[in-house]
Amino acid sequence: MGRNCVFARSVRLAAASVAAALLVVSCSPPDAARDSVTSPFSSPSPGVSAQDELPDKMQSALQDQLAQVMQRYGVPGAAAGVWVPGEGTWQAASGTADVAGAVPVSPGMAWPLRSITKSYTVTLLLQLADQGLVDLDDAAGQYVDGVTNGDRITLRQLAAMSSGNADYTGAEFADEYGQDPARIFTLAELNGFVLGEPAQFEPGTQRVYTNANTNLIGAVIEKVTGQPYSEVLSEHVLEPLQLSGTTYLTDAADWGQPHPTGYIAQDGVPEPQVENPSIFAAAGSLFSTLEDTRVWAEALATGALLDADTQEERLAGAPLKTGPPYDQYALGIGETRGWWGHNGEGIGFTSAAFHDPASGATIVAFMNESNVPGAHPADEAFRSFAEVLADYRTG
Repeated sequence: MGRNCVFARSVRLAAASVAAALLVVSCSPPDAARDSVTSPFSSPSPGVSAQDELPDKMQSALQDQLAQVMQRYGVPGAAAGVWVPGEGTWQAASGTADVAGAVPVSPGMAWPLRSITKSYTVTLLLQLADQGLVDLDDAAGQYVDGVTNGDRITLRQLAAMSSGNADYTGAEFADEYGQDPARIFTLAELNGFVLGEPAQFEPGTQRVYTNANTNLIGAVIEKVTGQPYSEVLSEHVLEPLQLSGTTYLTDAADWGQPHPTGYIAQDGVPEPQVENPSIFAAAGSLFSTLEDTRVWAEALATGALLDADTQEERLAGAPLKTGPPYDQYALGIGETRGWWGHNGEGIGFTSAAFHDPASGATIVAFMNESNVPGAHPADEAFRSFAEVLADYRTG
């Protein structure tokens, strides 16, 4: 099949399934997978040096689990890492980043974080609360005009996915995106597809995961600070944590080469997807490396950028009615079997980044295939790695 034909087919597939793809998550339940700014965050983690490696037996088990997940779902390429304080690290770059070009995955590649971006955005909101610039129980309509039920939806409900607000992935957006999949959308444009739309449910009565909740938070951040979202993110998260490999991108042309290509399987054949990060904005437009995401996962789970009381408040969650395979979802952070973090999915990529506060261990996984029916490959890899660590401790 010629390159132009592949591109055209990819565009048609993306346009036809845009609403589902923009959920940025697999909605399978957990057992479907397997039964004010502080000082810079330290890197690497205490007790883990760049030279230490996990025991050979554990590394072998982790590599085997990665290979099994990739084979099970036909994932072309993956990057993954496990860091355990006092024991060591394991990192892997496996398979192919770009099938057509036969480009192997390399350790330093930047991957789309997709919905892991949500955890950054909500962190910025919580920092504003720490500074007294917002209250989490403020009405969303106080900052963004035209939000349905905006006088009753709170900032807390936006962060917890309990606002009832419509998502932007309806027919109007799908039509505009389908006409020009390379069009660069602004945050304001994405939010414009939501304003005035009928609510899905009464605020606070359910938890339904959408990108629109987080993108409205992005608009709140811009309104309160008077700065573009990307500037606030750099100033208050990326620079304090020294995340030099993490970037907010809305134009795929700015994505450094070499980089992975995203795929969705069609009849068993991985079809390359057209990368357009602007369609996610504050809900999913961050790109990052394995090492930077390790630092972020630990900072997120431990509340390194927040007041202690705010972090405690952040971790108060409940199960989602629809959304990613977490045991519970709190304020821009999910919990799975005691591990706190976030995962993401969308248009050719899945990601997962979690930290276990009890052991200090961190797990990150990136994979360049999405829309696998009933499964989230990167989340499955995370869960299997966590089981390896648990078995090693109890064995």
